[in-house]
Amino acid sequence: MRPYSTYDSDTCSIARTLALIGDRWTLLVLRDVANGVRRFDEIAGHLGIARNILSRRLAGLAQAGLIERTAYREPGARERHEYRLSGPGRELVPILLAFMQWGDRNLAGPEGPPALVRHAGCGAPIRVSLTCDQGHELGERPRVWLEPGPGSRMRPGATPEGHALIG
Repeated sequence: MRPYSTYDSDTCSIARTLALIGDRWTLLVLRDVANGVRRFDEIAGHLGIARNILSRRLAGLAQAGLIERTAYREPGARERHEYRLSGPGRELVPILLAFMQWGDRNLAGPEGPPALVRHAGCGAPIRVSLTCDQGHELGERPRVWLEPGPGSRMRPGATPEGHALIG
């Protein structure tokens, strides 16, 4: 048995995150809200998503604390809501950009990527990279290891075997 497989995968942070945001519509709603599409009708129109599905996704994201609802009212209309990323929601932006960067590299057509992301301060293209706490950039083929953390649980009958090499 490999070292990583000796641990209970139910405690995995990737699995927990995917349970929260791991479907297509949720990620696209987060993308749109991050890009300034904030009103229900604008999101629904931009994504072409059914209103009942969008309503459920927005409610779930708000309940999870990833977006915040703010009331607004157009003159003569009923109160409606705008949606903005909360602090934890903004922490997902690098993940969205990593998806975008991977898609641009591996799925863009011959015309190139459909959108370019640039640093507002200097105009340079943005790239997502992996660094350690000491500031070392790990490059295209990072070699890292995975070791049990304080929240890990052993699978029944398994014995600890050290760390697992990733990459």
